[in-house]
Amino acid sequence: MAVETKYVVVRKGEEKMTFANKKDADAWDKMLDMADAFTDWLQQHQPELGEAQAEALGMLLAEQKDAVQHILRTSKLPDAVKEEASAEVETEASAESETSAESEASAEADTGKLEKKVRAVKAA
Repeated sequence: MAVETKYVVVRKGEEKMTFANKKDADAWDKMLDMADAFTDWLQQHQPELGEAQAEALGMLLAEQKDAVQHILRTSKLPDAVKEEASAEVETEASAESETSAESEASAEADTGKLEKKVRAVKAA
């Protein structure tokens, strides 16, 4: 007989998620706490927002906390968001320009001369 330990995150009497380890369960619980705080703050400052919308926005802000923190510190989008936006623009480009961009990228990869971006961030 096998014994399994499961960690269950329960909020307001409702089971939210089940995890195999305590660290992941605690991280999820902390994210839900943050989402609740964002939801309450949104409802206080934007009462015309519906409860479902406030909860959805609160959850989004909590899930994307690293990006939100980066924007608050630098007033700029994080690099990952910029890369996703540029990828969408590239997919909308014509097939010819995509082919040339891919061949250039593969040529750079073959030569091993890919540049690595280094960025300094001020400590808060």
